[in-house]
Amino acid sequence: MRRFWLRLHRWLALALGLPLAVVALLGSSLVVLKPLDRWLNAELFSVPAGPAAPDLLERTRRQLQAEFGPGASLVLRPPRQAGESLRAAVRGPWEGFVYLDPRGARELGRRGEREGLFNLVFELHSSLLMNEAGKPLLAALALAYLVLLIGGLVLWWPRHWRQAFALALDRGLLRGLFDLHRTGGVVLGLLIAVPVATGAYMAWKPLSQAVTSLSGGPALAPPKVPAVDLPPATLDALVATAQARFGDAPVGFVQVPAGNSKPVRVRLMLPDDPHPNGLTSVWLHPLAGTVLRADRWNALDPGARANSVIYPLHTGELGGLALETVNASLGLGLTALGVSGLWLWWLRRQPAQRQPSRHALRHARPRRGPGRKGAPG
Repeated sequence: MRRFWLRLHRWLALALGLPLAVVALLGSSLVVLKPLDRWLNAELFSVPAGPAAPDLLERTRRQLQAEFGPGASLVLRPPRQAGESLRAAVRGPWEGFVYLDPRGARELGRRGEREGLFNLVFELHSSLLMNEAGKPLLAALALAYLVLLIGGLVLWWPRHWRQAFALALDRGLLRGLFDLHRTGGVVLGLLIAVPVATGAYMAWKPLSQAVTSLSGGPALAPPKVPAVDLPPATLDALVATAQARFGDAPVGFVQVPAGNSKPVRVRLMLPDDPHPNGLTSVWLHPLAGTVLRADRWNALDPGARANSVIYPLHTGELGGLALETVNASLGLGLTALGVSGLWLWWLRRQPAQRQPSRHALRHARPRRGPGRKGAPG
């Protein structure tokens, strides 16, 4: 079994270790790139403080639909504090982000979905630049990491715990790198599994659907929109109706689908919701303006409700700057494990290193007897 796990660990790492390391490195870089992007592009994110236009959302919808057509869907992020711009994500003939001044819906600028370093890195990290097709691949990478973690723990498991974390850094590059990779994988492996597993959960929707199915309850779907012959309600009136259901809670996002056959969704940020964008949802009829359904975040189906913790845990926002730093460090740790594993494999292929490395791997466990203190751990 040990030989089986060694071969599985080696070949799985050779096949998927580099993509895993790259995705982890990209995720770590996002922690730095996000505030850097806002600083370098302050003209898009910041505006002079002032009261927002009373019809800001409706005015934004009309001018964007006039440009991109009624077939475009919109996700609006209203300003959450003074001096912030309004951000509109557009999905239609053009896909990207439009930034507007909330005082009069004047456009400040726009960027394509992959335009700018932060947007490009985010798309690489979240979908491998393959949109929905890339998300199952990310879930497969996460599963591969869990198999690598199990195999690494099996190969590391010591006969004598006194030498379990021994490092022989004075016996050449090959032996030192081997000990660092093996011990580092054990020390960091379980911690790294948290951002890896949470990332897979967010990337691939069938995982949350599976959680709901295992709980025995049905998954909540958007409500159906009854047909009516009415002029469209203004978006600002819809949002006000949604807020009134939950004590004028702050708005996280306003999702405006294309056409009038689907409901408008207003996401609200309640004080007890750990999700930074809020998961409490009010679904409204786009024409009549009536509430079709209201879902408090802690009343969602289990698979969807889990995102309240999983999302901020993955991004680090659940614990503020401290957790963001820890997550970024774990991403760098996973990158280091991937690089060191590939380096070990390459060193073992060199003629001068072939025999010592084979000997080191075959006798990686501590030996018995008092005179074996320096044996490989």
